[in-house]
Amino acid sequence: QDAIDRREKRSETFKTAVHGLESDTRALKTEELGRRAPQWVRDNLVTMCMRCKEPFNAIPRRRHHCRACGYVVCARCSDYKAELQYDGNRPNRVCQECFIFLTGHTVLEDREGKHKGILEKGAAEVSSRSLLCSSLQLLDKNGKGGTRGWFVIPQDDPLVLYIYRAPQDVRAHTSIPLLGYQVRDVPQGESRHLFQLAQSRQGFTFVADSEELKRRWMKALARSAAGITHPEEEEEDA
Repeated sequence: QDAIDRREKRSETFKTAVHGLESDTRALKTEELGRRAPQWVRDNLVTMCMRCKEPFNAIPRRRHHCRACGYVVCARCSDYKAELQYDGNRPNRVCQECFIFLTGHTVLEDREGKHKGILEKGAAEVSSRSLLCSSLQLLDKNGKGGTRGWFVIPQDDPLVLYIYRAPQDVRAHTSIPLLGYQVRDVPQGESRHLFQLAQSRQGFTFVADSEELKRRWMKALARSAAGITHPEEEEEDA
């Protein structure tokens, strides 16, 4: 009976939380969108993009949050920037609907009728305006093999790590939202320069070509994971 009571209580709490999030989102859309920070919809409450309805999965379609309404959306639906009053009118990542509402701009579509997201931008273009980019190896789960690729943290999207198969690819094959991850050193001597991104039960292990490059990546990833997107924010934290 005690177990049943706890389960029912958790169920009611869950329903209340979802209802509250929906109410907050509607209020932001009509009256305070961009004027105050939204309450983000939790990742584990949705299994598909809240705009285009496409299902999320581990690699091609990852979760992002609209900084205006708090919806969980895919990379394609959140590849827009709008100035938000609650963040000092600085550009933030928003979904298409919020972008149109806040800016009044229309959204141009490509020949296929789809907006060109950042995953479809060339590696060379993104790397030229990046906080850090280089070749790394991403190990598989058993740590014995892995895939070598070109990794980029763009200046205009500093909270996400984009992975290309090669430095001149015209499209990234995956992305990793960095917010909330822990960056960990993995001592391996002089032969391998390992470090990790870890969050809950999910983790990624990388191999850099040198110890110096490893330290640079650890610093950049830790900054992004902490949500630091502007130099002045890092100075304040220091």
